[in-house]
Amino acid sequence: MQKAKELLTKSYDFTLPEELIATHPASPRDHAKLLVYERETDTITHTYFYDFEKYIPKGSALLFNNTKVIKARLFGHKPSGGKIELLINRALNAKDINVYIRGKVKVDTTLNFDENLIAKVIALHEDGSREVNFYQDEKMLRFEELLPIIEKIGHIPLPPYIQRADEEEDADEYQSVFAKEEGAVAAPTASLHFTDEQYEKVCRNFKHASLTLHVGSGTFKPVDAEIITDHPMHSEYYDISEEAKAILDSDTAILSIGTTSTRTVEFYDKHGKIQRGEANLFLHPQNRPSRVNHLLTNFHLPKSTLLMLVASFVGLEKTQELYAEAIKEKYRFYSYGDAMLII
Repeated sequence: MQKAKELLTKSYDFTLPEELIATHPASPRDHAKLLVYERETDTITHTYFYDFEKYIPKGSALLFNNTKVIKARLFGHKPSGGKIELLINRALNAKDINVYIRGKVKVDTTLNFDENLIAKVIALHEDGSREVNFYQDEKMLRFEELLPIIEKIGHIPLPPYIQRADEEEDADEYQSVFAKEEGAVAAPTASLHFTDEQYEKVCRNFKHASLTLHVGSGTFKPVDAEIITDHPMHSEYYDISEEAKAILDSDTAILSIGTTSTRTVEFYDKHGKIQRGEANLFLHPQNRPSRVNHLLTNFHLPKSTLLMLVASFVGLEKTQELYAEAIKEKYRFYSYGDAMLII
């Protein structure tokens, strides 16, 4: 019976009081709450993120996702003058970019933005996304040439549930202190709790490495299928550094900093140990982690693949208990919210 429940999307639904949706981060970052769940003793500890290091299991290696969020939201207009909003999702190759566009467009529609930037629609996809090429002064741009332009004119793509326009502070706050490789349109949110000082201290005291997973907007897509395994999992580009590979190929216990690092490590471990490419792994209670031992994560949306990933570590029933406890203790949820450590 429990096995069947684990596969039902409705099992991952819960009601969250609106006031528990974090619209701004804790300040300072490491003053977010931290719920620590120890599986061996089945105990919960309520603390704060500045005490995170105390709970890292001895001998563990930490894996950080060093992706950097780009200013992926662009506001412009059609040649007719109608306003348009475009969200870059991911680069498919050097010049073809997958995007979401608010407003009706056809193939060959051109969209105009500041800095003489133009997007030309080259394909429409059934999932609602569009494919475009970007031009500036009639020159087709490669993705790396586009990045400095959108840094000037774009906006930080805050998640839809934050329900406010991005502010100047978000350019720093919606970015980890170790963000380096440009390409994500959503932050690896467990990483947002680290201050520079705390990150440096943890790295001094524990084995660690970085990998890259460019988080796409698909991370926010709720599971619509009745059975979770019918959900088409989104794909994201990943790259595993030599330092991270050495840890993955050893028998060192891994503490994964976030669901994005977890998806990367587990894709590598389950799919032929390939160092870079496209990852589309869906972890859930019937597809459990094989390499990651411990997880740091935030509190996620109902019916989301991220919530199902948490359940792959502790099971559906315990996930429901932990979330009920977090709601009772008024933890803040989602990207700018509080954290949970599963050890």
